[in-house]
Amino acid sequence: MQVSISSDKQSRIIKTGWQVFWHLLFWLGIISLFLFLAHSNTKLGNKELLILFLLYPTINISLFYINFLIYIPKFLDKKRYWAYAVFIIITIIAYGFAKYGVGLIFKEYVLVRMKGEVITFASYFLSTVFTSIIFVFLSTVLKFTTDWFLNERIQHDLENQRLSAELAFLKSQINPHFLFNSLNSIYSLAYQRSETTPEAILKLSEIMRYMLYECNDNKVDLSKELQYLHNYIDLQKIRFGNKAFIDFKVLGDVTNQQIAPLLLIAFIENAFKHGIANDATSPIKLLINVDQCNLHFYIQNKKHTHNRDAIGGIGLNNVQRRLNLLYPHKHTLKIRDEVDTYTCELSIVL
Repeated sequence: MQVSISSDKQSRIIKTGWQVFWHLLFWLGIISLFLFLAHSNTKLGNKELLILFLLYPTINISLFYINFLIYIPKFLDKKRYWAYAVFIIITIIAYGFAKYGVGLIFKEYVLVRMKGEVITFASYFLSTVFTSIIFVFLSTVLKFTTDWFLNERIQHDLENQRLSAELAFLKSQINPHFLFNSLNSIYSLAYQRSETTPEAILKLSEIMRYMLYECNDNKVDLSKELQYLHNYIDLQKIRFGNKAFIDFKVLGDVTNQQIAPLLLIAFIENAFKHGIANDATSPIKLLINVDQCNLHFYIQNKKHTHNRDAIGGIGLNNVQRRLNLLYPHKHTLKIRDEVDTYTCELSIVL
């Protein structure tokens, strides 16, 4: 029978394995260091060294992990402070007796000093208690530090997931909003029985193909985004019977720069929807200045006092929120709503 393990379970197993490896490596390194120092500075034989620097560290390390893996999760994490204090005190006392018992077994190496004086129970017990407290303290510090970093990472991941979900929602609003406006334009052409209706439908299909299939990544090539803007402007010109006047310029070299998709279109939609586009004396002014690391977007239109969006500014509110999420501290947006003109200036660090 074949047992399959989920990717999440596999990752947890690998993560636990690495944690065990690093813990073992740390303790082996500490014990080896003390063995080396003791062997260089004392006349104790190998047997004595193993007793002093292998057996006792093992006892202390076991206390470290009893506190780390059992007492803290069971008591401290659940705010059972008195129970934790009682169990720690009892354990430290028990370990003191256990260490003294080991000392009695290896009395000549542990309890007898250089001049033949035997260490008293009280003196040895107090020293073992002090050592145990150090290991309990170290395990507590490690546990709380580990939990803090883990909680920080979890919070960071949750925040990223929340922002990703919000961005996906904002992006999903763009397609219906754009489609709604474009279909209104094509409906107007069809109603007028315009010969440009098939061309407008074809142009819309090219635009929708880009939006559906090439905007799935967080960033797209700037050249593709600019081509998308050109297609939208062409669609609007068809809608106005080639009587839409827009002064569109792109300055600088467009090479391999990337930008968040569908970020600039809302400003252009707003200009066509609320502005006057069929006045040759006051064309919509659109300027995009780009270099390797920065993009400056400028658009200005003459205001149309009788054309208001009954639904509200979904597009601009959307793009402002996306800018805050995608380019925090890397963009500036200035909007000037004057009596006769409406101007937007956007600068982005790509």
